[in-house]
Amino acid sequence: MRRWLGGVLAVGLLGACEPLDDGGGGGIGDVLFTKGFAFVRQNDRNVFVVDDAGDPNSPQRLTTVGGAYWPSVSRDGRSVVFVQRTGNTTSLQTVPTSGGANPATLFSSGDAACARGCINFRTPTFSPDGRSVVFVFSPANSSLTSLGRVNVDGSGFQELTPNATVAYGAPSFLPNGSAVMAPTGNTLQQLDEIARVPLNGGGILTFSLGSGVLAVENRVAVSPSGTQLAFDGRLSSGSIRVYVAPINAAGSVGVGRQLTDLTGASVQETWPSWTRADQLGFLVAGTGGGDPDIYRATVSNSGPSSVTIAVPSAAEPSYGPL
Repeated sequence: MRRWLGGVLAVGLLGACEPLDDGGGGGIGDVLFTKGFAFVRQNDRNVFVVDDAGDPNSPQRLTTVGGAYWPSVSRDGRSVVFVQRTGNTTSLQTVPTSGGANPATLFSSGDAACARGCINFRTPTFSPDGRSVVFVFSPANSSLTSLGRVNVDGSGFQELTPNATVAYGAPSFLPNGSAVMAPTGNTLQQLDEIARVPLNGGGILTFSLGSGVLAVENRVAVSPSGTQLAFDGRLSSGSIRVYVAPINAAGSVGVGRQLTDLTGASVQETWPSWTRADQLGFLVAGTGGGDPDIYRATVSNSGPSSVTIAVPSAAEPSYGPL
């Protein structure tokens, strides 16, 4: 039986995805999007959006050339920022969620504004006020990854973690925009702590994952209230499960508690994204190839009270606006 930790999976369950096809997606004409998921599909690497009130089997495609990774919805829901890969070059690009427009380039690898030679961009996210983007990059003279910030007009690049001796993963803003939370560790493949990185140049604080979690697999995600942090934790068994940890008023992160235990050890429960104050979206990814599916689960101290499929055949999801 598929289960949640501490309780039986109660509704719809994994079988709920079977009637849904993978959807071809529409073109890049006008799109009705007010709130929902942005994601990519692994077979064509384009950016899609699907509104909460829309048909999850028919998401709207916002890009057409492929090569897109890690889309993130702005806090006002009007724009998506993503990484575009073209050969050995990566760039930050934005596209309106309303469709009907070509992506605009925000910042490109090798830009002279990055003194250490920014390459291999990853996991961008908008600031709460929509004026800047924080992202992961590799300095050309380092085997580690760092966090950078750039304004949405492409100006004002700043490295947030200069001279660091550790790597950083996907960032998530605190609601007031004063800092980001990001996984950190010796390498990008072993992010075994969570860092609070102020944007004003203050000291970086780190917190342990706890609960036997070896590392964050893909992402941390700060809740809309700023009082909780979700992350996908890799366990010694090889399982990847979603955890939720408290954030106190001083910005410290407490010990995470396991939220999901839905599938067998070989199936990943990963890429958490808050969809409201008490609900998370996350991926269930099997080992048989193809795209994973996005599910929603409520978050409470007693565990989720419902689990439903949100979008079939999706990867690297982001939800907004919040």
